[in-house]
Amino acid sequence: MASEVRTVVISGYYGFNNSGDEAVLNSILNALERAGREAGIRIEPVVLSGDPAATTALYGVRAVHRMKIGEVRRALKNSHALISGGGSLLQDATSAKTIPYYLGVIKLAQWLGKPTFIYAQGIGPVQRKLFYPFIKNVFSRSAYVSVRDVESAALLEKMGLNKSSIEVVPDPVMGMRLPSGTPQSSGLDEEGRPIVGVSVRFWNEDRSDMDRIAEMLQQWMEQQQLHIRFLPFHGQSDEAASRYVMDRLSNVDKHGSAVSISPIYPHPLDMLKEVSRCRVLVGMRLHSLIYAASQHVPVLGISYDPKIDQFLNRLGEQAIGTTKQLHPQHAAEQASSILSNTERWREQHQEVIQQLIQEAELPAKQVVQLLRQTN
Repeated sequence: MASEVRTVVISGYYGFNNSGDEAVLNSILNALERAGREAGIRIEPVVLSGDPAATTALYGVRAVHRMKIGEVRRALKNSHALISGGGSLLQDATSAKTIPYYLGVIKLAQWLGKPTFIYAQGIGPVQRKLFYPFIKNVFSRSAYVSVRDVESAALLEKMGLNKSSIEVVPDPVMGMRLPSGTPQSSGLDEEGRPIVGVSVRFWNEDRSDMDRIAEMLQQWMEQQQLHIRFLPFHGQSDEAASRYVMDRLSNVDKHGSAVSISPIYPHPLDMLKEVSRCRVLVGMRLHSLIYAASQHVPVLGISYDPKIDQFLNRLGEQAIGTTKQLHPQHAAEQASSILSNTERWREQHQEVIQQLIQEAELPAKQVVQLLRQTN
């Protein structure tokens, strides 16, 4: 049994029923537990969450409300350190308030004299350059900085951070594991049709991206029999996007195909199981692509954000289209070609995927080694 205990506050976008971000948390918790066990110390996490009760119920850890500053300050004061990450926390594409919040939590920990660790974050886009000096200030005072792609590292260098102080690692979710004994799937449904996972989200206001994805899937089904399985990664909003596309698919039975949608899963491992059953996956959500790659399921990415292209680049792949430009017929042909050569895809990507899975553990090991030096 570990003789020493280290309490670590974890800050991120947790408690919002987003499977990708919940997978990040789940992966960090498990990686810290493994690294701590190897080092002979026990990590006791406290998660800053939008829904502390749900976070505690899902992972069996202590959680406090991320927006209650008194609770956050008390948790930090009683901790040994703060982990900020992973995910795309420092970006201002969705809101100008996001960066100040996450930097504020890190700065509060530093004011309280706690070491801070930046854990496999995706940095950017940062459109407001006024944030640059604040990010540099907070990160330069952190005990450890890791980012999930070279583009994030380059952006931090542009802000003035020293390149040697930044470690580039995979997204933590690459290290997420299914329970031992989980049966391996054939990727086929009961009728022998290949299961095609589809992760979509609303992006274009006029829904033109959803319409083109529906047209691509329609053309693909007209070429071969498929089971299109929609996977809502972000609760009801992704379920609505999925049903929007589903409603635009016609003559499904006539072509011998099937269309279904998975439940909204609170725990990321349930969605990981869904993804592992797919023969291929078409994904807009970053973590749908990461889930698939971690299970050696061929991916077809549709990009709405540079982070999609950055992850695909690490696999040596390119998006089959974007929310601005997707040619349905060409994309359907690409998808059909990959579906016909899944074993070849796995063989070609085996080495890089295994490397990403192993490297996903590096931040937890670094954090634990640094924590051993704290009192």
